[in-house]
Amino acid sequence: MPSGRTHDSITLYALPFVAGVTFWQTRSSNVTLLVSGGFLFGGLMFGPDLDIYSIQYQRWGFLRWIWLPYQKSLRHRSFLSHGPIIGTTLRVLYLSCLLAIVTIFVLAIAEKLWNIAFIWQNVGGTVKRSLTSYSTEFLALFLGMELGAMSHSLSDWGGSAYKRVKKQGIRALLPSGKIKKRKSTKTGRRVTGAKTRRRGDVGTRGTRGQGDKGE
Repeated sequence: MPSGRTHDSITLYALPFVAGVTFWQTRSSNVTLLVSGGFLFGGLMFGPDLDIYSIQYQRWGFLRWIWLPYQKSLRHRSFLSHGPIIGTTLRVLYLSCLLAIVTIFVLAIAEKLWNIAFIWQNVGGTVKRSLTSYSTEFLALFLGMELGAMSHSLSDWGGSAYKRVKKQGIRALLPSGKIKKRKSTKTGRRVTGAKTRRRGDVGTRGTRGQGDKGE
């Protein structure tokens, strides 16, 4: 598995390519900026390795404790953390829930201390309108974070595959079922050949025995 520095280098070297392709496809500087920013954030701080004590986890500084429940709930390199789309979606939902809880807590304290009246339905409506009005921007940001996370996961899977091939040869790329099937076929042939030989030996011995009695 590549080190944290290798992952960072992959993210930084791939950034110009991601930005160039995005601008070529959208012709929008705002969308390109959001995708590029999300790519950096996803590759450096919001990637799959938040499920362990990694360099991505450490970059959250004094806020890194918020990822402890996330780490305890998931096995490292599981599909829920390293899987396409679902990994980034789960982290976004996790962080969004934490932010929502903190926001509600702060607003409740402000309402008590400064006698500020909040109509919670209006707050929910504002959030909903923001998501609808800026759906393109949110989608571009999510796409960038997903690309950053996938660059991390793909390099992990590629590194693991390379090590298996280097250690076991081309057999590491074949499904285990095919290998077992081939082994069982070869074993069956050996057993069949051995039985045939044994039967031949018994027949020969029987013939020799009859000949001896006849004499």
